Amino acid sequence: MDDQTAIRTEGLTKYYGKVHALEDLDLEIPVGEVFGFLGPNGAGKTTTIRTMMDEIRPTKGRASILGMDTHEKSVEIRRHIGYLPGDLALYPNLTGKDILTYFANLRRGVDWSYVETLRARLDVDLSQKVGNLSSGNRQKVGLIQAFMSKPKALIMDEPSSGLDPLIQRELQKMMREAADEGCTVFLSSHTLSEVQRVADRVGIIRHGHLITVEAVSTLRSKAMRRVELELDVTADPRVFEAVPGVSDVDVENHRVSMSFGGDMGALLKAAAEHYAVIDISSQEADLEEIFLTYYRDEKVTA
Repeated sequence: MDDQTAIRTEGLTKYYGKVHALEDLDLEIPVGEVFGFLGPNGAGKTTTIRTMMDEIRPTKGRASILGMDTHEKSVEIRRHIGYLPGDLALYPNLTGKDILTYFANLRRGVDWSYVETLRARLDVDLSQKVGNLSSGNRQKVGLIQAFMSKPKALIMDEPSSGLDPLIQRELQKMMREAADEGCTVFLSSHTLSEVQRVADRVGIIRHGHLITVEAVSTLRSKAMRRVELELDVTADPRVFEAVPGVSDVDVENHRVSMSFGGDMGALLKAAAEHYAVIDISSQEADLEEIFLTYYRDEKVTA
């Protein structure tokens, strides 16, 4: 394992009887990357994380975190990472401060001034018993325990669950700051806008199979976008239909609109050869549209 790889899975597979929850997952995530792991509920995201964390044993395959085998070095790994499970359970009769003190002692101490900084950023009252907190505030306590040791890797399953939009944005800033300091962030989510804002690369999982791993910028560049041109005269749609990547051309007076997934330079060159282009607008597809393109599957049911 080289020093530049923080998380690696090789053929990671988990079967529950006849149910193939995870199938031959190969991932390599470098140090300092925010990696978004996308898929709806039931796609295999939580199974992946629980298998990586040695909470359940894989049917076959292996995983390593920070160069250590996740089964053989499970305890040692936990000294160096922050982990937020999707099914977070905290002792209801302890206060948030008590919970964090307990985890801090397990880690042989933390910087309590940093804990207070996290508390302020996430806006949570740690003096309240956890059982009296809302689900969002319990999630905040879980997030503080994940971040408070300034870990080398953060592994989080649906970390924005229950958080209001302002706190979600603050969490995204915290993840980017951690990555900038060399922490590797593995972010499992079905909240596409969150991943779009914070991740460097995205893996999309469907029915237990990893179907693509791409940079967010690459995914967006592949997406069909809606382009509208205003021309000096009414256009002949065949001019644009001949351009690679163009589909669904619609002409109305001097305006022509189309779906486009190719080289914008080629499109503008074709337009300029025939018309004077007065105005142009382009609406990019967001990650949700791209995700749905990858995720459509008429033959396989979840």
